[in-house]
Amino acid sequence: MPSKPVVCLLLTSLAASGLCALAFGQALAPRPARSGYSMSLFLPANRDGQTAYEAALNDRALASELQRWHESLSDTPHVAGTPGDIETIEEIAGAFDEMGLEVETHWFWPYLSRPVSASVEITSPESVQLWVDEPALEADPYSAHPDLPIGYNAYSASGDVEAGVVYANYGRKEDFEKLAELGVSCEGKIVLARYGRNFRGFKAKYAEEARAAGLIIFTDPADSGFVRGRMYPEGGWAGERQIQRGSIKTLPYAGDPLTPGIEATQDAKRESERRVALPRIPVQPVAWASAGPILERMTGPEAPDEWQGGLGFPYRLTGGDDLRVRLRVEQERGLVRTANVIGTLVGSERPEEFIIVGCHHDSWGMGAGDPMAGMMNVMEAARCFTELASEGTRPKRSILFCAWGAEEHGIIGSVEWIEANLDMLRERCIAYINMDMASMGPLLRASAVPALRQLAIDAASVTPQARQPDRTALETWAERAPEAPGSRRPVVRGMGGGSDHVGFYFHAGVPCMSIGGGGAAGVSYHSNYDTLHWYRLIVGDDYEPALMVTRALNVALARLANADVLPMDIGEYAHDLRVITADLLERAERAGMRFDTGEYDKRLSWLEEAVEDFERELTDAIESGRMDDELMRAINDLVMERTESIWLIERGLPGRPWYKNIYMAPDQTSGYAAWPLPTARFHLENGNPNGVRHQLMVISTRVLNIQTRLRSAIKLLVEAE
Repeated sequence: MPSKPVVCLLLTSLAASGLCALAFGQALAPRPARSGYSMSLFLPANRDGQTAYEAALNDRALASELQRWHESLSDTPHVAGTPGDIETIEEIAGAFDEMGLEVETHWFWPYLSRPVSASVEITSPESVQLWVDEPALEADPYSAHPDLPIGYNAYSASGDVEAGVVYANYGRKEDFEKLAELGVSCEGKIVLARYGRNFRGFKAKYAEEARAAGLIIFTDPADSGFVRGRMYPEGGWAGERQIQRGSIKTLPYAGDPLTPGIEATQDAKRESERRVALPRIPVQPVAWASAGPILERMTGPEAPDEWQGGLGFPYRLTGGDDLRVRLRVEQERGLVRTANVIGTLVGSERPEEFIIVGCHHDSWGMGAGDPMAGMMNVMEAARCFTELASEGTRPKRSILFCAWGAEEHGIIGSVEWIEANLDMLRERCIAYINMDMASMGPLLRASAVPALRQLAIDAASVTPQARQPDRTALETWAERAPEAPGSRRPVVRGMGGGSDHVGFYFHAGVPCMSIGGGGAAGVSYHSNYDTLHWYRLIVGDDYEPALMVTRALNVALARLANADVLPMDIGEYAHDLRVITADLLERAERAGMRFDTGEYDKRLSWLEEAVEDFERELTDAIESGRMDDELMRAINDLVMERTESIWLIERGLPGRPWYKNIYMAPDQTSGYAAWPLPTARFHLENGNPNGVRHQLMVISTRVLNIQTRLRSAIKLLVEAE
């Protein structure tokens, strides 16, 4: 379910949004800024060396090298399973090998789809053939590449339907509910829905559930076109023929559709396609140049005011008796060979422990923004670390630099690798950093699990702001997006759905974060105009934002790899739980449910007290010199490495057993947003107070588990005095 930072970083975390300022009757203040927390977890004798190591890494990071990676990886279409995809795999593997990394090319065989043909035509009251492709632009020579595909939605059913039309706004669950409330039936109709507000696959899912005959998804100028700004190639916003491609797979698991829970090897035992809920109706994406002629011919009742888009006529709910549209889609589905590429830099002291940084390598076209605006950061970070390693300075823990395959079809490559290495990941992986589409502008931002928020902030605090070298990235970030009015701590958003962190966080229980830059004035997302020309025109040709992001990534990786005590801020969970539980209870009260949270609140208080005591004793042990290697390993193993795995439950979430994390999961109706306490939220949405009550008990038990571990760690620290 690809959704890039351009989408998912727009989502606001509960803590940042001030969604609930009260927790059980107590005013909840934001956590104070904790400058340099991650560096404080190094022994005093090691801090100067770490600072020098980070400086040496970032002295090697070069805008010119980022440009070189970007040009090399974005010069040809590389849709998963195509010859261009294989060329990209070989290029990345070769580059990793030249750097001196240990290289694994992990081949897998996913079930993908490819377009054969498509057409959209108004057949009545007159015949009008509409576009399903994008023209080459004279200003952008990359857009003329002969291997660029027509617009298509992967996993659409093949079909040929002719019917009347219904407009469903964004095609969200609530939009289809509104149509039903207004007495508008989608049965047997071709539904038009505009892109935005939810994952495109849910638009298809809800249209199919409404018994529509087909679906046309269109880009509306109000969302990403001329209403927002100048259109490409004069500006960066979508033009009248720009089409957003993308997968519409919505299954209760990520990865290959036919091998849930197991690696998609060539001879894997596969589910029958008939038993897998892939789309059964034809679905076609178009630009507003094709949607507009349909919309302006509709004669039914006017849509609600909030459903009005950016075209210059009233949007209507139905087409009337005369308007007919024919939708034809032909796609082929089958097994395709592609690969992940993993380059390992073996650690010098604790090689069995590792950190992973990754980005997918497949795209819908040239992919200069999605994904290569993140892949170039991974490549450049690998070059920086390996150059220092060749000179004799290696990180203490191993670092895996990864390029994932077939992400665009539904987060497939990373999940197949995870399913092949699940036990190893749960036992030895410290953290995963996702870099999908990371360098899209000069405005630094991050998403992270609670324990890694402070690490993202600390990395920004020592990273120069792109194009303003006299300031840090943290200064501009905190000014732009403070956690609270006047706060010097910026918003670090929660991890929702939509990219390769999904398998690591929600299935394997690995702590995750992403670091990236945004702010570009436009969007080329999943279109044939996602090219080097668009990127350099709109993001810039100086590669300063990409350099800023690489430097922040280098610092985060270096601290995770070298820290004596792992930089996991356990106190964030206590604070976070206050906020998200308060929001849950507020929602429950609006639904007529009330709960006795006395015991739950007491256990949260115990956790807060244990965090305070642990941090005091840990700081004292580090600063006094009592922290020897044996004690560090014990503290890391007891607390730092295992906190995220506490939230895993083997039977998984209701209706989604592949998703194991009861602390956070992607929501079930948009696919992008982060749902805190997802099982409790599921029961709340389904009117089941006993389910909510039980889940609060489960969460409080896990809270007690963390508190118990912290008390055991405190005992070890005190006994070492």
